[in-house]
Amino acid sequence: MDSVKRKFVVLVLLMLVVFELSSVAQNTGYKNFKVAVYARAYEVRQMDNTDLLEPIWNEISRQVHVDKIYLETHRDLILVDEKIVEKAKKFFNSRGIQTAGGITLTVNESNRFETFCYSNPEHRKKVREIVEFTAKHFDEIILDDFFFTNCKCELCINAKGDKSWTQFRLDLMAEAAQTLVIGPAKAVNPKVKVVIKYPNWYEHFQGLGFNLEKEPRMFDGIYTGTETRDPDAPGQHLQQYLGYLIFRYFENIKPGGNGGGWVDTGGMIYMDRYAEQLWLTLFAKAPEITLFDFRQLQRTIRTTDRSAWQDQQPSFSFDKMMKSIILDGGKQVTPTTVARAAGYTFETVDKFLGMLGQPVGIMSYRPYHATGEDFLHNYLGMIGIPIDLRPDFPSEPKMILLTESAKFDRDIVNKIKSRLIAGKDVTITSGLLRALQGKGIEDIVELEFTDRKALVTDFSTGWRGGANKAEKQILIPQIQYLTNDSWEDITSLDGAVGWPVLHQARYGKGSLFVLTIPDSFGDLYAYPVGVLNRIRDVLTADLSFRIEAPPKVSLFVYDNNTFIVESFLPEETKIRIVSGTGTGKLVDILTGEQKSSDGKTSGTMWGRKPEEKKYFDIALKPHSYRVFKME
Repeated sequence: MDSVKRKFVVLVLLMLVVFELSSVAQNTGYKNFKVAVYARAYEVRQMDNTDLLEPIWNEISRQVHVDKIYLETHRDLILVDEKIVEKAKKFFNSRGIQTAGGITLTVNESNRFETFCYSNPEHRKKVREIVEFTAKHFDEIILDDFFFTNCKCELCINAKGDKSWTQFRLDLMAEAAQTLVIGPAKAVNPKVKVVIKYPNWYEHFQGLGFNLEKEPRMFDGIYTGTETRDPDAPGQHLQQYLGYLIFRYFENIKPGGNGGGWVDTGGMIYMDRYAEQLWLTLFAKAPEITLFDFRQLQRTIRTTDRSAWQDQQPSFSFDKMMKSIILDGGKQVTPTTVARAAGYTFETVDKFLGMLGQPVGIMSYRPYHATGEDFLHNYLGMIGIPIDLRPDFPSEPKMILLTESAKFDRDIVNKIKSRLIAGKDVTITSGLLRALQGKGIEDIVELEFTDRKALVTDFSTGWRGGANKAEKQILIPQIQYLTNDSWEDITSLDGAVGWPVLHQARYGKGSLFVLTIPDSFGDLYAYPVGVLNRIRDVLTADLSFRIEAPPKVSLFVYDNNTFIVESFLPEETKIRIVSGTGTGKLVDILTGEQKSSDGKTSGTMWGRKPEEKKYFDIALKPHSYRVFKME
């Protein structure tokens, strides 16, 4: 081979290496999901000037591959001119980007999210006009967060009558969905697909008229707001696990009709938090992920976006992101905006997402429009209990979990009894025990949720269990029981006195367990590791894997012997993965590393045979995940 040919071959190989390193997402797309961007009416109305739009879009799309853009026609009484809407559609369609319409039904978002009044004829007329206008220009429309009502004007007060505000608003918004949105949209454009996007505060939907019982059947599709903010910052205090759980919950409400997860940059103190929201949405197997919004993606990356734990090399590497190569017509350029954080995260997750099966977890029943122990499932997810939240009562699994919200099912005690008679266990929380006192629960076990409290730090697991000490005092309710009618599985101790944290009562062929929830749900994170391990051991009977770990380590399990463990802690953490003895090697999907069992352990339960398990000890970097397959 002469020197010219040799140089040519070397050049080609170098180009291939650069292509591989760069993960040229803008040319290839992602294999396991689609990506959309949402543009507000404020930005869409400026898209009349394509000379300004083009460099902005080029900057976004070179950093993250985008398949679709939602062009909002209305927000805060701004209705974008239809000529601009059509010009923007043409701009994006010419670049191979699918376009859909978006509507935000706010009068003034900055005024505590002021919505339209659906008792006001003039407001109703305006909503209909906005929907008809949008359906004229798009074959798909998505309603952003605000198709609810918080109005308490005189018209609403009079229309409400003797109904509760919750019932009035549920009825009102179900009627408005058909009369003002779905019907008018399809009258203008019979082939239009109308999708309702729900925000992240699902526990309180019914109070504002979001109707999870009726609306998902009415609309062509639903969409999930997986944005979780920062739990330690002012605001909603939603736990990170919600970004995964809420998508799975909505998928169970409308199987196959949950179009995707929606993430914004709100509450992003460090870039890691933004990346966590993105990958948790994808761990839940969202087929599409929407980035809110066009404006936020243009925000310049700052050095302050780099977290304090970045030197420990977490899963989201700020430094690698900043060094990632992006090709622009053959020229290498460096990342500049938040769009690259999304693109970098997507490229990383897309490499393994297709190897995972369907998500599974401990089934937990939340009746429609229920309240009680708000968002508790997400705290449980943060202590390593995979949750499968659903609107139907589970009959098949060996173990289910019921929180206080299950009290909204008037037949819940009979349903619990039927499971127990059939030899299938149930775990209820102390909040549900309190709610069911005097309503038949005493027919299963005579426990009393007293009005007394206890401040505890010491715990014991089982009759011969070792002592566990918490690092702070935890306030719990005192539950009283009849000796030998039921038994403490985990005990909290205060000197010579003790109260159950996990309690077992036999009924029929099954067992009812009662899990004591601290007065502050965040104190679940203060339970000692030994206590958490025992709780996981009991609750995850249907799963092939569980973890032994400190709090704020989550487990995501799939039905093909794959799973993810993620730490939300700011330091490296050692954990133990526990599996059945029939398993062989633990394979790290990301590195290919294979690990044999580090030993065996036996778990015991009152009235059960000891079960021998294998365990594997691993380490997790701060704010990082690892992906495994058990062979």
